[in-house]
Amino acid sequence: MAECVFFVTCPRGVDYLLGDELRELGLEPFRNAPAGVWARGDLAGGYRACLWSRLASRVILHLDDVPANSADGMLEATREQAWEDHIPVEGRFRVTFQGRNDEIRNTQFGAQKVKDGIVDRFREISGKRPSVDSAKPDVTVSARLNRGTLSLGIDLSGDSLHRRGYRIDKGQAPLRESLAAALLIRAGWPEIAAGGGDFYDPMCGSGTIAIEAAMMACDMAPGRKREHWGFEGWKGHDPELWLSLRQEAERRAHEGRQGKLPAIVGHDQDSRVIATAWRNIQRAGLEGVVHVECQSIGSWQPEGEVAGQGLLLTNPPYGERLSEKKELADLYQSLGSLAL
Repeated sequence: MAECVFFVTCPRGVDYLLGDELRELGLEPFRNAPAGVWARGDLAGGYRACLWSRLASRVILHLDDVPANSADGMLEATREQAWEDHIPVEGRFRVTFQGRNDEIRNTQFGAQKVKDGIVDRFREISGKRPSVDSAKPDVTVSARLNRGTLSLGIDLSGDSLHRRGYRIDKGQAPLRESLAAALLIRAGWPEIAAGGGDFYDPMCGSGTIAIEAAMMACDMAPGRKREHWGFEGWKGHDPELWLSLRQEAERRAHEGRQGKLPAIVGHDQDSRVIATAWRNIQRAGLEGVVHVECQSIGSWQPEGEVAGQGLLLTNPPYGERLSEKKELADLYQSLGSLAL
């Protein structure tokens, strides 16, 4: 299979963790960016990054870097690309655009120039053109302008990868799933879980950290429950390869539930977010693995959870979420006592 180049985006500051993760998924990282990692590999590696990355936001198949010192130059360079190899002429596409220069002052104008170049290409070679559909495209073209160079690619992920599909209901200040996973990885949770340690979140909210911890412990692919992918309407898609990777993910998820699993417990004093957390747990297919209940910090006593080599990890309020600042001071005092 031919080698591909991918740009895998992530939250800022997570790139060094993402590079290690991509290496484990069969890709070869070769350069970090402020909010992403450049990597080489085959299409299977790109598919695995979509299905298995806990840290990535998007997986973009890089097509070309073209000079774009002016708006007309960018349109011409875009028109020269072989879009017919990627977008069905009867299909729908959209363009996401980032960056600016002296002529391109906003993303809408930049995206329009790239769209015009793609449409012109199809009209020149076939007299027909695909439709532009920003809501439900078959293919999403990624365009990123930086220092006179336009990077063009195909967004294989579609919707952002942090949306796992289990969190329809959210708490008051939800933590993005990929950031929850980054906290867990940075804290060493995969190694702790493999060593028999348990997990506790004393302020679990809608349960995101606990659910991500359970998915790691059960070897569940974070993209396992996603219903749509950006590559499904792409002309380069390999359905048989993708099916084999999905089947492998299902097998691993099944086997992961068979062994002895750590205790994964979450508490919160708000009964409404605990109800939300239970719904999220059910959608993630983690009933019997994650246990949450309404309980305040001061009343918790460790009874097996976080014993020995376990992990206590939480995302506490930092002031903007609470109207009463005095409550925040008391909360942090209780949290400090709990950690001891």
